[in-house]
Amino acid sequence: MKIAYISTYPPRECGIATFNQNLMRAINANFPKRKSVLDGGFVVALNDSEDLQEYEYPEDVKYVIRQNSQKDYIRAANYINTSTVDAVILEHEFGIYGGESGIYILPLINRLEKPLISILHTILKDPSYVQRIIIREIAEQSSKIVVMSKRAVEFLVNIYDIPADKIQIIEHGVPDLEAPADNPVKNITPFKNRRVMLTFGLISRNKGLETVVKALPKIVEQHPDVMYVVLGNTHPGVVKHSGEEYRDHLKSLAAQLKVSQHLAFVNKFVAEDELIDYLTACEVYVTPYLNEAQITSGTLSYAVGAGAAVVSTPYWHATELLAEGRGRLFDFKNADALAATVNELLSNDAALLELKENAYDYGLHLRWPVIGAEFIKTAQEAVDKHDFSEKILKNSIVDPEVLPKFSLAHVLRLTDDTGIVQHAKYGIPNLKEGYCVDDNSRALIMALMAYQRNGSQEAFRLLPIYLSYIHYMQTDDGNFRNFLSFDRRYLDEVGTEDSFGRTIWALGHLISCAASNSYREFALELFHRSYPHFKALRYLRGFANTIIGVSLYLQAFPQDEGMVHELKRMTQPLVEAYENTRSDDWEWFEESMTYDNAILPLALLHSCEITGDEKVRKIALTTMGFLDKLTLSNGYLSPVGNDGWYYRGGKFPVYDQQAIETMAMVLMHFQAYQIFRKPQYIEKMFLSYKWFLGENTLRAPLYDHETKGCCDGLLPTGINRNQGAESTLAYLISHLTVLKAFELEYEYNKVGEHVKIC
Repeated sequence: MKIAYISTYPPRECGIATFNQNLMRAINANFPKRKSVLDGGFVVALNDSEDLQEYEYPEDVKYVIRQNSQKDYIRAANYINTSTVDAVILEHEFGIYGGESGIYILPLINRLEKPLISILHTILKDPSYVQRIIIREIAEQSSKIVVMSKRAVEFLVNIYDIPADKIQIIEHGVPDLEAPADNPVKNITPFKNRRVMLTFGLISRNKGLETVVKALPKIVEQHPDVMYVVLGNTHPGVVKHSGEEYRDHLKSLAAQLKVSQHLAFVNKFVAEDELIDYLTACEVYVTPYLNEAQITSGTLSYAVGAGAAVVSTPYWHATELLAEGRGRLFDFKNADALAATVNELLSNDAALLELKENAYDYGLHLRWPVIGAEFIKTAQEAVDKHDFSEKILKNSIVDPEVLPKFSLAHVLRLTDDTGIVQHAKYGIPNLKEGYCVDDNSRALIMALMAYQRNGSQEAFRLLPIYLSYIHYMQTDDGNFRNFLSFDRRYLDEVGTEDSFGRTIWALGHLISCAASNSYREFALELFHRSYPHFKALRYLRGFANTIIGVSLYLQAFPQDEGMVHELKRMTQPLVEAYENTRSDDWEWFEESMTYDNAILPLALLHSCEITGDEKVRKIALTTMGFLDKLTLSNGYLSPVGNDGWYYRGGKFPVYDQQAIETMAMVLMHFQAYQIFRKPQYIEKMFLSYKWFLGENTLRAPLYDHETKGCCDGLLPTGINRNQGAESTLAYLISHLTVLKAFELEYEYNKVGEHVKIC
């Protein structure tokens, strides 16, 4: 079996790098006939800088990912997929991958065509929104999740909702080494003629070493031959930002307590064969971590495996590994308790020996070759069960069961008796930003769709709020203001063409699918008052939004010849823009693709449905195909980012991706399906919708299952966690459109003819 390992790797000084190297060697040790380490696979290594030459990697490393280069992750997936490996092992720790909480790893694992086994080194009890997403997505893409403690299983099941049958405990491996008969470490200065307390590993403040220093006065009072040795370098990240400040602090503390002669630092990174000498030379091994949130500790496992007498604070891994007499525990930051425990052990040779023997006996089943054999078995099971075609099917199938349950919870949170508030800080309404007619128009469409779908009284009660806001924002001459402060002061004299067009869209929708006759009459009054301003429109998106509203109006009043003429007149600027701009490699309306792009083909689809204009229909389909090719060709939606537009001949901007882009794509494909009845449009509609659920560039869902809101955008490093009205309404309108499409498809297939569902 050949395996690709995704991890940090030596010579980078990192605990996970050492773990992965040991695991690779342990697996290979179970295949003694292999002539080279490369016979067992290769490593994809993570660099913590842009310099690919920073580390002199061994031949095991065949590909290097720069932590903050997104393209490297995609290329690594392609490299693995075209290799001859049978499976992939991922070492996961949030800090070693790029983006917010290491989110860049998700696109890589989603693209893998090989079975994946993921080893989780950190599992947080209180994860952030993004951290929880990452762990859930890793679990979704993995054949097995490997953890190293029972507590980790509890967390994954109860906090992350991962099925227990997908999780496997394989404990942290330890060196397959025995103590030397003549230990050279016992003759070096800090150890010679001393009873040594030892801590090893990369040094940083969260290790709690000051607790041991504070315990030294009481320990050396009873045992003046005690020396506390700290073995290991300061963590590279700490050195970069703080230098040796923490090490100097410990020295200063020891001087204050008059125990400087009992504290020694061995400032180096030691190999395993040397480490076993240090561990077997000490009397007591100490892990004084400051809090319980340590799900796995490699240093603790090594100490137990070496048969050391371990004294530790009761963090999660320690409470499990040191149970049944394999070690002693003392409370966090309690130097007196530590001193008492150490003094008791150093005064009782029998108790000290019993701890060591218990630890050694347990450590035998943690030896790396044993652990390697367990991973081989897990990987073989994953290979035997792996069917990549199922993954492709799962990612492409149009399945209404994947839709979250529809909920107005966040909309209700954002809505008061004036209207829907524009913005939110996370899931909390940001009242400082007030209201806008854009969002209240979208909210009116959404509430009407929800009411028409299942008679939701919750949605019905929202209709007058949003409609009255639109009425309040209409000026005496029929135009519309946009912004209103929270204390109901107008903030503009007239809104943008976009806000005008979106309001006409909402009124047209209400006229077409009115909840009652009084609502339709009210909407008609507002609509007709605004009519004179149709001729003042100058911009394509202003035309497009208004065209959709007028088309919806004409579904209810097809005999209004004047409005049909107006529809044709407003459609012509889009046709001319396309004809003046298009070329063989640029089938678009403008020299650049900016925001809300799908709204332009969508408007033409609505227009040709009413007028039957073949030329308009052809332009609509051509530009829709061009947009699809740019944004759907990777097998998921990647809309034009708002962080710089896409100019003809320029670079496609990936971020900042916005929810309204996705909504427009969903509506565009749904409208195409309504007109042409081709299943491909349903599939593209659903593919676009799944952008909200995580089928996107970062593999991160924007819909929040807790708040029932939608995050405001997809950023280069992660998710914009604010959940304003625009993004939430874009999600809900898309959700309701998908449900409507499924109903339409069902009815069409059942009766074999065109069915209109409002």
